[in-house]
Amino acid sequence: MNLTSPRRPGPNDDDTTGPIELPHVLVTVAEEGTLTATVDGTPFASPDASVWTRATFGPLMDAITKDRTIAARVEVRENDGSVFTDILRTRKPRRAVVPSETPVPETRRSRHARRVPRLAEVTVGGFVPGEDVAVATIVAHTDAIGTGEARTLIDLDDLPDGTHEVILLGRISGMLAVRRLT
Repeated sequence: MNLTSPRRPGPNDDDTTGPIELPHVLVTVAEEGTLTATVDGTPFASPDASVWTRATFGPLMDAITKDRTIAARVEVRENDGSVFTDILRTRKPRRAVVPSETPVPETRRSRHARRVPRLAEVTVGGFVPGEDVAVATIVAHTDAIGTGEARTLIDLDDLPDGTHEVILLGRISGMLAVRRLT
């Protein structure tokens, strides 16, 4: 599919006073969540002949904009009649980093970034689904999942020496659990 049709003015064209036209992407959402897409009125099919869905919206936009190298005006029409419009801009090209010929001396920060964390997992039930759960010696926060269970990973190297227990506190339920780290 040619995204440059109809021809749009380029930076070297003599007539730069006219408006710049972006490809117009129209995405229509069906009741079951499937998507149909057109670019400037031309249907845009999936490269593998599968159906576009809400879950594949990102890959659809990447395919249309050629991995965000082409800017586009996107209009999404939901099956309930609501409409969302946005401009997808191009990404700035990334320059390759040339490795230095002279080795850089190691620092405390680079040693810390290179180390492998020692993690301990703590899982406790009884929380309200979705509630914020505080992890104390407050090193982190986590959320309870739909079953009311909260899970956290604790980097043992971040804890003060001698710390052998962790507290999980439900901010809504008041559920309090103390667990020994093993």
